[in-house]
Amino acid sequence: MFGIRRPLRLVAGAVLVAASLALGACAQPPTPSDDPTSNGSQIVIDTTFDIKTADPGREYEPTGQIVVKALYDTLLTFADNDSTKVIPDLATYEASADLTEFTFTLVQGRVFSDGLPVTADDVVFSLQRLQGLKGNPSFLLDGVTVTKVDDQTVKLTTEQPNPALPSILATPSAGILNSTVVKSHGGAIDETDQAEEFLNSTSAGSGPYTLQRLDIASEAVLVKNPQYNGSQRPTYDTVILRNVEPATQKMNVERGESQVALGLSGDQVTSLSSSVKLTSTPSATVVFLLINADPAISTLTSNPQFVQAVKSAIDYAALVDLAGAGAGQATSLIPTQFLGTLPTSQALTFDLEQAKAAATAAGANGQTVTLSFPNDIDPTGLPLVNVAQKIQAQLAAAGITVDLAPAPFATEIDAYRDGKEQIGLWYWNPDYMDPANYLAFGPGQTVGLRSGWKADANPAIADLVTQGYTTGDLAQRKALFEAWGLAMNAESPFVPLLQPASNVVSQPSVTNVYYNPVWIINVAGLGRA
Repeated sequence: MFGIRRPLRLVAGAVLVAASLALGACAQPPTPSDDPTSNGSQIVIDTTFDIKTADPGREYEPTGQIVVKALYDTLLTFADNDSTKVIPDLATYEASADLTEFTFTLVQGRVFSDGLPVTADDVVFSLQRLQGLKGNPSFLLDGVTVTKVDDQTVKLTTEQPNPALPSILATPSAGILNSTVVKSHGGAIDETDQAEEFLNSTSAGSGPYTLQRLDIASEAVLVKNPQYNGSQRPTYDTVILRNVEPATQKMNVERGESQVALGLSGDQVTSLSSSVKLTSTPSATVVFLLINADPAISTLTSNPQFVQAVKSAIDYAALVDLAGAGAGQATSLIPTQFLGTLPTSQALTFDLEQAKAAATAAGANGQTVTLSFPNDIDPTGLPLVNVAQKIQAQLAAAGITVDLAPAPFATEIDAYRDGKEQIGLWYWNPDYMDPANYLAFGPGQTVGLRSGWKADANPAIADLVTQGYTTGDLAQRKALFEAWGLAMNAESPFVPLLQPASNVVSQPSVTNVYYNPVWIINVAGLGRA
C-alpha cells in the first residue's frame, strides 16, 4: 500500500507476490484437518498472498491488512457494510471546528489479549511508533502530533486542517499495541525498534483474534481471543488464511475444502459451480493511464490535443468487458465506493471521430509513442498486458501509433516515479477510505509530478486540491470532490479506465461477506448460517 508518497498499494510486494504464488502453486495447500487447532469451528480462506509482516507499524500489503485488522483494534473503524463514515472502536472522538485538533476518549473496559487494559499510553506509543519506524505506512500520520491528556484521553493535533484523519485512524496500520509487551520485546518509537520478529509470531493487540502462526509464503492461522470484549464477537474459533493460486482456489471452494476464495478473476467466476455464492462488485482499484505533460519527455504527449485524442479513442465499455464479471468503468480517479465519485453519466466517453480529429490536430499521424507498464502484476486477476494490448488497438483506430514496453515492476517503477514514461499504465488502490487520498494526482502533487504536471499547470485544479485537503463540511466536500473529478477528467493528463472486480466466492454456510476497499474482508465479521 503506497498512498500519497507511493505509486499504488498493491505493487509494494510485487516480487514477494510472484515468489509466493510460485510456492502456492507448487506446494500442496494444507487442509483443515492438517491444523492442530481444528475443532469444527474454523474457516479456511484461500487467497494469493501479499504480506511481508504482521507488525502494524510496518505492514501495508493487502493480505497483511486482512491479518492485522483481525489482531489489532483501532481507535475508529467502519461498519462491514458501510465504508462511508467512521464509527467508534476503541474510542470516541471530537474534532475542533478548524479540524486541527482531535480528542479521543477511550471506551471503558477494553483489554488486550493478556488482560491488560488499553490505556492512553498504549495509544500514544502505537501511533508514535507508526510515525517513527519510517515504514511504508508512516506517511499516514505526517504532520500529526500525538499527546496524552490523561489515562483515557489522547489528543492529536495537525499542522493543517485534516478532515481525512478519522478515516486514516481506521486503517489497520494504526492498530493499537500493548505497549508493555511490545517494549519488553524491543519495541521503540523510532528506527531502533526490534519488535517485528516478536510480532510476526505473537500478536499484542486487543482485536477479536490472536496470531497463532504466520508463514508469509504459505499460511496464517488466527485463533479467537478469549479476552476480547469489543462489539464484534467473532463467529469462528480459528481462521486459516492460505496462499493458493487462483485455479486451485476455485476447485477448493467448489469442493468445500475451503469456505472462502478471494483471488478469482472475472473469467474464472463465470464458470463457478452453482453450489457456491459469489459476491462480485467493482473493487476500489482504479486502473489508469498517465500521459506525460513534460515536453522534455515527449512533445506529442504533452500536447493537450493529444491527451483529448486518447481520452476519446478509448472504448471504455470494451475494457470493462475485458476485465470480466463485476468490473465497472472508473468514472473518475475516485472509485465508486468513496465520497465525491462521479455518476456514470459524467464519465469519459468513447468518440472515435472526435479522437481522430484531435489526433490529427496534435500531429500524431506518423509519430510513435511508447506505452509502458509492469508485466508481472495483475490487479485483482486482470493482466495489465491484456489491457495494454486492447488500448494499443483502440488508439491505432484513431490514428495513434503505440509501441508497448512491458517490463518487470522492479524495473518499471523507477521510470514511473521519476516521471520518465511517455504513457504509463498503472493502478491505484486506496491507502485509506477518504477521497483526499486521490488528490495526489493533482498538479504539483506526487503523482501529478510523475506525469510532468507542475503546480502552475492548472491553478484552478490546484486550488481544488488545497480545498480538498482542508474542507471538513460533508456536503461541501462531496461537491468539491465531484468538481475536482470533473475537472480532472476534462483537463488532467490522467485517464481513469476501469475498476476491476472484487470477487469473493464462499460456501453457502458463510454469511456477512462484505468487500472493503482497504482490508478486503473482515474475518471477524464473517458469520455462519
